[in-house]
Amino acid sequence: MILFSSFVTLLLLTFTVLSLLAGSARDEKLARRRLQIVLAPKEGRESLIGPASEVILKVNHANKLQWLDSALLRYQVVKELDFKIRQANITMSVSALLMVSAGLSILGFIVSYLCISVLAIQVLTSCALGYLPIAAISWMRARRIAAFNAGLPDAIDMMGRAMRAGHSMAASMNTIAEQSVEPVKSEFCEMYKQQNFGLPLRDALNQMLERMPSQDLKVLVTGILVQKETGGNLAEILDRTAAVIRERLRIQGEIRTHTAQGRMTGWILCSLPVVMLFIINLVNPGYSNVLLNTQIGHLLICVGLGLLIVGAVIIRSIINGIEI
Repeated sequence: MILFSSFVTLLLLTFTVLSLLAGSARDEKLARRRLQIVLAPKEGRESLIGPASEVILKVNHANKLQWLDSALLRYQVVKELDFKIRQANITMSVSALLMVSAGLSILGFIVSYLCISVLAIQVLTSCALGYLPIAAISWMRARRIAAFNAGLPDAIDMMGRAMRAGHSMAASMNTIAEQSVEPVKSEFCEMYKQQNFGLPLRDALNQMLERMPSQDLKVLVTGILVQKETGGNLAEILDRTAAVIRERLRIQGEIRTHTAQGRMTGWILCSLPVVMLFIINLVNPGYSNVLLNTQIGHLLICVGLGLLIVGAVIIRSIINGIEI
């Protein structure tokens, strides 16, 4: 059983690495095919124009395992995960992410099975390692949204100054796309391209809001759309919106400062039992044999881990319960 699990783990990891490394070769093939379409005579050009013509419009970097993505995206949970990957601006496909997660989960179970005979610890280690790539995606997504929120007020001020100088809405957004910081620059650049292709302003703004689920951006989009419907001084609306967003960011920073002690307390309380158990066994080997080798000890470990998880969730909900 152990040999079979090790073989499956190595197979999944090897297949994932090869699929990730094969992206550059695939892009080179697509580039050669585009050149063939351009250089081919008019008589034989129709036979070459096919799926590559769609790639000219927009390259899908997350399409390396299309057959597996198509099978997995039928489920709502996988769709939400794929949406988070796109919001984090990562080129990895959802199938590759799930394969890496499955490989780490199996690897964690095998290592814990060889080291510890407690089923609860084996399952917990497997779940923790399997969730690690998804947690990394969530962290990168949250970090990108925070960077967008930090750069949005300056971008709004830039838009307001451009409109006061006589530029149109599209030209002012192009100014943001050229002179702002990332990721504000890339998001507004994408929206400006969509407008140039004929997409209405409302649809372009709503799609940007889907790509970047930011409350501050939602305030900006609502203000622009309301001004388009009712009229008014858009430059003044943008100035007030930037002031509100800056004040909101300032209050959020103060809240994080005041709750830093609570977050540190939560980390210490959750990690202290595990760290102390490791240190005690390191100083006095065999101290926890009764806990690890008896059924009552296994039951106590399960109860202790469950209480630690419940405590961590409660502390997190208390700290993150304050919203601005």
